[in-house]
Amino acid sequence: MVFTIEEINNSTELLPGIKLGYQIHDSCAAVPLAVHAAFQLSNGQDPVFNTGDNCSQSGMVMAVVGESGSTPSISMSRVLGSFNIPQVSHFATCACLSNKQQYPSFFRTIPSDKFQADAMAKLVKHFGWTWIGAVRSDSDYGNNGMASFLDAAQKEGICVEYSESFYRTHPRSRIQRVADVIRRSTAMVVVAFAASGDMRILLEELSREPSPPRQWIGSEGWVSDPEMLTFSFCAGAIGFGIQKSVIPGLREFLLDPSLTKVAASPLLTEFWENSFNCKLGKSAAIDKSVCDGSEDIQTLQSQYTDTSQLRISNMVYKAVYAIAHAIHNAVCQDTKSMTQCDKITGIDSKQVLTQLKSVNFTQNGYDVSFDTNGDPVATYELVNWQKSESGSIEMVTVGHYDASLPVGQEFRINRNLTWVEGSTQVPVSVCSDSCPPGTRKVLQKGKPICCYDCILCPEGEFSNSTDSPDCFTCPKEFWPNAERDTCFPKPVEFLSFDEVLGIILAAFSVGGACLAIITAAVFFRHRTSPIVRANNSELSFLLLFSLTLCFLCSLTFIGAPSDWSCMLRHTAFGITFVLCISCVLGKTIVVLMAFKATLPGSNVMKWFGPPQQRMTVVSLAVIQVLICTIWLVVSPPFPMKNLTIYKERIILECALGSAIGFWAVLGYIGLLAVFCFLLAVLARKLPDNFNEAKFITFSMLIFCAVWITFIPAYVSSPGKFTVAVEIFAILASSFGLILCIFAPKCFIILFKPEKNTKKHLMNKNQS
Repeated sequence: MVFTIEEINNSTELLPGIKLGYQIHDSCAAVPLAVHAAFQLSNGQDPVFNTGDNCSQSGMVMAVVGESGSTPSISMSRVLGSFNIPQVSHFATCACLSNKQQYPSFFRTIPSDKFQADAMAKLVKHFGWTWIGAVRSDSDYGNNGMASFLDAAQKEGICVEYSESFYRTHPRSRIQRVADVIRRSTAMVVVAFAASGDMRILLEELSREPSPPRQWIGSEGWVSDPEMLTFSFCAGAIGFGIQKSVIPGLREFLLDPSLTKVAASPLLTEFWENSFNCKLGKSAAIDKSVCDGSEDIQTLQSQYTDTSQLRISNMVYKAVYAIAHAIHNAVCQDTKSMTQCDKITGIDSKQVLTQLKSVNFTQNGYDVSFDTNGDPVATYELVNWQKSESGSIEMVTVGHYDASLPVGQEFRINRNLTWVEGSTQVPVSVCSDSCPPGTRKVLQKGKPICCYDCILCPEGEFSNSTDSPDCFTCPKEFWPNAERDTCFPKPVEFLSFDEVLGIILAAFSVGGACLAIITAAVFFRHRTSPIVRANNSELSFLLLFSLTLCFLCSLTFIGAPSDWSCMLRHTAFGITFVLCISCVLGKTIVVLMAFKATLPGSNVMKWFGPPQQRMTVVSLAVIQVLICTIWLVVSPPFPMKNLTIYKERIILECALGSAIGFWAVLGYIGLLAVFCFLLAVLARKLPDNFNEAKFITFSMLIFCAVWITFIPAYVSSPGKFTVAVEIFAILASSFGLILCIFAPKCFIILFKPEKNTKKHLMNKNQS
């Protein structure tokens, strides 16, 4: 401060011709002494000041630089504010001091802790730490700073395992308790918002019984203090510090004090005597010699001579210049050629207070201004405690933080960091490991939100992000993979020609059609034989033709359903089966009529000759055609994606359209089959050597049994097996008809030709 005032007094641009005076008070970091000094400065006249003509307003204090601590600054500001005396602090960072209603005359050149707390929360979040411990000084600086940090940390989703306060005057038992909390905690990262003097007491306690490795995050109050670097177990600590700078001329000023100047200053006298172990004055102490001026200050290696880490000193430098600019703006007028200052008219502190609110200048490369709360623009250096090659701890600037930059761009890290125990890997500090995609977070009862269990997503749901709080349902036609971290289109399933079941059914279908054609060929080859002629060859050929169609229509049920295949499969099945049953019914009636015709005086056959047989078959088939036509016109079958049977796949099937139409088709077939079965039962014991009614009875029995069991099987079978059941019913009933009706005849034609005679067929008495 003395250097800055002398620099200003020697300036020809700032306050030319006006000299600033000063008085220095030592509060010893004690609130009572700070308040005493504030009252002393506020009293106005002070006998220490020169009352000669050189001072325009002797003893009137225009502004105060200080205090270093937040708590003393709060007490001083309440006093000085009552007298409108501006106070510019260089190191009081409590966010509470930004309240202009309580502290209207307070300014500072160091950023408010609100910005530092936000920066520390963003730093913790940046490295992925969500589970931390917190310690603080039990003072306005620590309590208010930590409160701001905890509020910012909560917004960032950071959880705090513990938050402990302590103060350097607390009993050791209190300090030990805080140290034990740190040792027992599970949080790897510890955020310390503490003053340097308080932090030293805690670290000394921790050094007595080393705790597990901890990653320290420090506030500017201690992490940028070179004296704290002696605690080697804190190597890797990171935190924010005030920007360091070089003040031109300060080193030369510090290294060039004359012995006379030293003796005139109590502060320099104490420093000189302690540094050189001598006594200023005529008589020396018992254990000290007399300082004779031969002492060389440039040989000292101390913080006094080291001007490479000027952080707080630069804040003092800016504070004095801010006050000087405010006085300059109040008493001086800048013109194009020169600056004129009013040395006669006095000013009061209120004018300086008003001018301080609007100062805006650049000094030593730094912009100096205050916002409406009396705070400067918040800029910090990110410092890291790193071990040097010699093994000592060094404070290295690894980045910067500028609160004036856009959101997300405030941080700029430009060097590699060293972490706890010299590691180059970012330490992990979480209560629970991140939940991978495919799981969701479930909070642990009674614990903070950062403590959770990872639960696998339920069936049909997925999560594709880390730490997802919820699982989401896949879109309608999608299903999650086994890991449940993404959705894939559901596989579409239908009875195809490529799968084993489809191939088997298609083979039986084609085989059945071929069997019907071969049978027809055998009958055609032996069409003049008695057994073919005796069994109504015309209806037999029509029945074989309809059976061929029945076998082939089952092929329409295999393959991907389409509009045409859905309409064709049901209608073709219904019509061909009615045609088939109509032929069987006709053959049954012919057997009955033939027996009646053998009775004396009967002429029944003329009423059921070939024309009537054809008419019966056509009429019965036309009724089914009409049913199918109405079905197709009103509500035809159509392809649909069935998503309800299986959750994980889509069944591509034919919807019935109209269930009434479908069951009408089946019901009509069943009605004809039952009627045919009853007639066949009536004719089964007719006294014929080759009674066809017996075989029709067996075929109809198989047919009815198949279709009766088909109904529950069809209703209960899932997916493509519904189609397989329907095909099986078609093939089973068709094979039943062709084997029961035509197999015995083909056996006689091919292997028992001696029985294929009219005599054998007419031998009614032979068993």
